[in-house]
Amino acid sequence: MRPVRTAFAGALLGTLVLAGCGQNGTTAAPTAAPTAASPATAPAATAGFPVTVEAGNGKVTLDKKPERIVSLSAAHTETLFAIGAGPQVVAVDDQSNYPPEAPKTNLSGFKPNVEAIVAQKPDLVIVSNDIDKVVAELGKLKVPVLLEPAATKLDEAYDEITDLGAATGNQAKAGEVVATMKSSLEKLAAAAPKGKKLTYYHELDQTPYAATSSTFIGQIYGLFGLTNIADKAPDPAGGYPKLSAEFVAQADPDLIFLADTKCCQQSKETLAKRPGWKDLSAIKNDQVVQLDDDIASRWGPRVVDLAQTIGDAVGKAAKAAKS
Repeated sequence: MRPVRTAFAGALLGTLVLAGCGQNGTTAAPTAAPTAASPATAPAATAGFPVTVEAGNGKVTLDKKPERIVSLSAAHTETLFAIGAGPQVVAVDDQSNYPPEAPKTNLSGFKPNVEAIVAQKPDLVIVSNDIDKVVAELGKLKVPVLLEPAATKLDEAYDEITDLGAATGNQAKAGEVVATMKSSLEKLAAAAPKGKKLTYYHELDQTPYAATSSTFIGQIYGLFGLTNIADKAPDPAGGYPKLSAEFVAQADPDLIFLADTKCCQQSKETLAKRPGWKDLSAIKNDQVVQLDDDIASRWGPRVVDLAQTIGDAVGKAAKAAKS
């Protein structure tokens, strides 16, 4: 069985096989022209509603703009605040540590407690995993739930942001966030040095588990033309193979990215103490990049921050190769 850390990261990065989301199914009722029965001063909370969103749990219809949202997904919490839905969020799970103003509680997305969730009196609950059939259990209590699974590719991440925008009445802002993400990622990828054929290793934990190019995180690296040493692992394990120290040493990657700096305090210094690693090119050339664990395991708007860090590292490595 995988360590808890690896299972957690794997779930966030899309190893769970769940039904995908799809904004193509999002529909909103047309806004009628003002009439005597429907004055122009009607509450904004009803504008654009009812709306139907095609989520991982099928079509979900919201009759009015939700004002008491509970998020049980750190990635979706980040998105909700980015699209302007923060004031509508009344509670988030214990992993939702960004942004700082998010109303963090002891609710868990990995061990959901239906009674505790309902105690928040939500008119919308957002989850990325249907653990313990929480979607159906909340449904029995007439609590609307959106299941938006971990994105396995960028287009899915964009769709989910758009879904959350539609479901919360923040569709325009969600569109802006998606457009900005796309533009920023395109610019970062275009600025990356070409033809360097740099190799890399992305570490999830010190076991060490890695991520291949088929994963969400692997596709971000792919934007920069990097070659993933984990792609040649004998046991891909759904995109997250457990590598041996010997495998990494033999591959000798140009770059090493650590997504286990917060959880496990890994660094260039700790890597150098591993058997056969002190002479790795990435360690000798100071090409070990310490990532923010949270940013590296979520698929919300801060994917751009991750890409910026990767792009900077690639640029640095390319310059070093010239000298």
